[in-house]
Amino acid sequence: MTTRDTDDEYADLGATTQEAMDIAETSIDIVRQFVPDETLADRFRQKAVHSSGDIEFQHLLRFGNDPAVAGARAVLEGSPIVTDISMAAAGITERGHDCPIRTTIGHGDDLAEETGMTRSAAATLELDREGVYDGAIVTIGNAPTAALTLADCIESGTRPAVVVATPVGFVKAPESRERLRQVGREYGVPTITNVGRRGGSGLAAALTNELIHVATDARDGEIDLEARGDGQ
Repeated sequence: MTTRDTDDEYADLGATTQEAMDIAETSIDIVRQFVPDETLADRFRQKAVHSSGDIEFQHLLRFGNDPAVAGARAVLEGSPIVTDISMAAAGITERGHDCPIRTTIGHGDDLAEETGMTRSAAATLELDREGVYDGAIVTIGNAPTAALTLADCIESGTRPAVVVATPVGFVKAPESRERLRQVGREYGVPTITNVGRRGGSGLAAALTNELIHVATDARDGEIDLEARGDGQ
């Protein structure tokens, strides 16, 4: 049984015109020719392929502690969405949910100047001290140091509802995602990450949007979150 019947209309929550919805529907139909459509995790694999144009990206995603279910529940509860940079925030739809969206930009500048740590790391620490990440949907698409710092915060007791982390790059990016996977497994924090050097804010936003899509389907009674844990 598929997560979403193939003859149902796929209306991307970012589309606002019929033409855009038709394009989204056609695109996802093409993606389904290459990516399974059996589990909630498959929906995120489809979204990764759809957003990157890379069929092989479906094999690069990693899931920990049923993040699709945990993330969708957080969306339904109106939990805040916290991103590392404004680019990721700009890519997250404002439709289909009541979650406030904020970024770390503008926080921790004094701490960064005092300590020499990156502004992303300092901002993450400052927001963590304010309790912002507990129960939040955390989206990291750019800064490996934000991911590494968040992992340290989780190790120290912070508990996000779900973490979507796809920081891109050649320095610390793969390691930062592996670190998040490790602490996620150890402390029961749901995570969606990827392996390798690829990633980016566009991908992080797309995966976060799919959490919103899943929540919307649950709200509409199209799926039952209680019965849809994939065990991933």
